[in-house]
Amino acid sequence: MALFGSKKKTETVDAPVKAVNAAAGKPKAVKAPKIEKAVAVPAVPVVVGSYASAILRPRVTEKSGLLSQGGVYTFEVVGDANRNAIASAVKALYKVIPTKIAIINSPAKKVFVRGRRGTVSGIRKALVTLKKGDTIDFV
Repeated sequence: MALFGSKKKTETVDAPVKAVNAAAGKPKAVKAPKIEKAVAVPAVPVVVGSYASAILRPRVTEKSGLLSQGGVYTFEVVGDANRNAIASAVKALYKVIPTKIAIINSPAKKVFVRGRRGTVSGIRKALVTLKKGDTIDFV
């Protein structure tokens, strides 16, 4: 069972093809085989294996919005990303050079909601400081 469209969606195309009967000279309708086109939408448009895959997404919160006014931008990064990989990813994706990168690991937390136990997954954040005058537009 596919949850929330995680499987590839397929579209079928039926196109009737007309063939000409050589003896009678009359058009004869022949059904063409079904053509399936795979339609897949990636979650994050990133080139696999490059430094740009170190950044998952910008982290847009109230606090990160206030920090961005001072030239500090917050990103969610993959678990094994280091400062050099994050700096290369920012250069490749946003065409700006970071001056400082701070990495924060926030651990997973156990929660108790509606009588059930669960966990909130932890994330790894990178605070990227740019030189004065440089900005990043998340459009």
